[in-house]
Amino acid sequence: MTKIARITTQKKNKQRYNIFLKEEDGEKYGFSVDEAILIEYRLRKGLELDESFVETLKKQDTYYQSYALAIRYLSYRMRTKKEMYDYLKEKIDEYHIPDIIDRLVKEQLLDDREFAKAFVSTRINTSTKGPQLVKRELIEKGVAMVLAEEAITQYTFEIEYEKAMKWVQKKLRSSKKDSFQKQQQKIQATLMQKGFTQDVIQEVMAEIKQEKDTEQEQEALEHHGIKLIRKHQRKFSGFELIQKVKEGLYRQGFQIDKINDFIEENIKE
Repeated sequence: MTKIARITTQKKNKQRYNIFLKEEDGEKYGFSVDEAILIEYRLRKGLELDESFVETLKKQDTYYQSYALAIRYLSYRMRTKKEMYDYLKEKIDEYHIPDIIDRLVKEQLLDDREFAKAFVSTRINTSTKGPQLVKRELIEKGVAMVLAEEAITQYTFEIEYEKAMKWVQKKLRSSKKDSFQKQQQKIQATLMQKGFTQDVIQEVMAEIKQEKDTEQEQEALEHHGIKLIRKHQRKFSGFELIQKVKEGLYRQGFQIDKINDFIEENIKE
């Protein structure tokens, strides 16, 4: 048995206390505890401690510090249970992790369903991502498939369509030098990568076909056509030059009748 000789507050952390234990010729540092442990176990000068009780205090203090670490991790944003487990695994003894996670769940500080709802809501408001990509992100964060699918129902058809169309219109304005066909191909591929559903993609593609800008298409054809003429006219002329330009424009996705009109106006056989 030993007794507590004195208790002092740590200089760098006023919420932690150093416990000094009595010895025959004075005292020695024993261990430190958080204020919550000090209060819970009513630690005070002169209190007798046996070895097992000291070990209990140390384990409880380690648990409390680990719990406090988890709380700090949650203070920045919501987390999934998997994110919390992975974080704590790098910081503390795995022995305490299940108890800490169970406690956080009971205290409603960890809730994968609420996390998923909030995550989807944020993605809807701040990103150009579609529901399938967002669902994949949730699953990667450890959210169960059923909860991820439940959360992405916040993406109504109207929300998803509006988000996809807004991105498409911006993209069309920034890629005026591509043929309409090439723009369509790029847009459809990117919408799929962004996680939009097929019914929304089909609706969007049908809409932009109706809004096709023929003047812009002609400007794009002329832009690429002139570049091809300049590229090939040093080596080719006449029929050979026409074929090179025609092949290049066709690969760019321009319509053959428009290509022929351009060649007739700009290349003499």
